[in-house]
Amino acid sequence: MEQGTDIFDRHLRDSASRTEALLSQLLGSESLPQEIRRPDTLLQAMRHGVLNGGKRLRPFLVMESAALFGGNGDAAMRVGAALECLHCYSLVHDDLPAMDDDDLRRGKPTVHIAFDEATAILAGDSLLTLAFDVIAAPETEVSDRAKTELVLALARAAGLGGMAGGQALDLAAEKQTPDEAGIVTLQAMKTGALLRFACESGAIISGADMPDRQRLRQFGERIGRAFQLADDLLDLTADAATMGKATGKDAARGKGTLVAVRGQAWAEAELDRLVAEATELLTVYGPKAGMLIETARFVANRKN
Repeated sequence: MEQGTDIFDRHLRDSASRTEALLSQLLGSESLPQEIRRPDTLLQAMRHGVLNGGKRLRPFLVMESAALFGGNGDAAMRVGAALECLHCYSLVHDDLPAMDDDDLRRGKPTVHIAFDEATAILAGDSLLTLAFDVIAAPETEVSDRAKTELVLALARAAGLGGMAGGQALDLAAEKQTPDEAGIVTLQAMKTGALLRFACESGAIISGADMPDRQRLRQFGERIGRAFQLADDLLDLTADAATMGKATGKDAARGKGTLVAVRGQAWAEAELDRLVAEATELLTVYGPKAGMLIETARFVANRKN
């Protein structure tokens, strides 16, 4: 008989496989209506930046949060794929020499290494745009109101006041280390905002009422904080082979992290606290929330 973690692992793998198949389809060579042409080199760079494995955690959160409220599963998968396109755009750009300057991503050459910097920039731009295309497309079968709310929420999570703004603060942190409150804000923007959207979007897709939407948003905020804290611990303790990317770079660049400020023991205790808070937020939904609660545990305890 499967145990809880085994069931979770199977669901996560199945979700990743289905998301990968949809992403491959969305990044096909055939032009869509109103498109003129899909240049091959640019398309291959986009595929290189997206179709490279990974757990597909953000699409999984979209699908599971939608399932919690009985939302349209196909629509949730498309919104999850759109979010993954946007997330991968951020990775392509983050790896550039002007940003974090990484040669490896998920154990493979980054896009600017496999192609060139200009192509990597355009691939990221195109993935960002594609994310909103996928949500707005008629194949994403949710109400027009839900589409508007999804586009607005994702734009706010990804832009100046969210992920992109967080990346700007992260670059600034190389020159002047922020205090603890500044680190929390930076991480909530750079990492947490998209994870928060992933959880809240399921409630939007499903037409859930505002208290449910706010509860999933709060759950996503805990997930986001736990994800970044676990990432900082892994950057300190894991090796590049395990992570599929360079490690120890934050310390080398003098970037402040909560692990550096508070220590490893505090970080491990804080992860336990965040998982407990995330779990408490969803107890009102009973067994239906089991998969999302397992996701919180997975995020806190992941090894890569």
